[in-house]
Amino acid sequence: MGTQALSKQVSIQDFVNELRKLPESAFASTGSVVRFLQNTPVAPDTLAPYLTWDRQHYTRNLIDKTSLYELIAICWEVGQASSVHNHRDQNCWMAAPIGRLQVENYHVISQNVEAGTCQLKASHTVEINAACPCAVDPEEPVHRVLNPLEFGQRAVSLHVYSRPFDSCVVYSAEHGTCGEIKLHYNTEYGKPRR
Repeated sequence: MGTQALSKQVSIQDFVNELRKLPESAFASTGSVVRFLQNTPVAPDTLAPYLTWDRQHYTRNLIDKTSLYELIAICWEVGQASSVHNHRDQNCWMAAPIGRLQVENYHVISQNVEAGTCQLKASHTVEINAACPCAVDPEEPVHRVLNPLEFGQRAVSLHVYSRPFDSCVVYSAEHGTCGEIKLHYNTEYGKPRR
């Protein structure tokens, strides 16, 4: 299977070219883009221009952006994790061409962003790797991504968001708090952000 999987891999540029061909309707639900990720695995070595690493925090590296979607490579050192967050009611798909990651999903029992309060309950965990991409459940979109210490290696995830957005709500299940944050890229199209 290893050889077969390798022969099916495409360069990140070919991946982008094919992603741009998907009709708008493909981004309205999760099935089409998940199938696209399964059938169009990216050759890890072609991602090199988009990968930056930071020991303190994962990095967000913009690869492609249209009015319909944005494609970001996120670089995770061992032990790094995102905050629990949402995606502003946009669909999200994730693949991990390098390493593997866990996605922890949460059920929102209550939230009041203006008051900064929330109540969450952990629901289920999914592993993503080169063979198993996933979509964020539109019915239960609050989650966090982590590269657990026990995985023992760096990881890179590719994220496709169904409409670009520049802020999200982050949550603390432990403290019952939530609030909006601005998002930024560490690099854009392979160049450091100015």
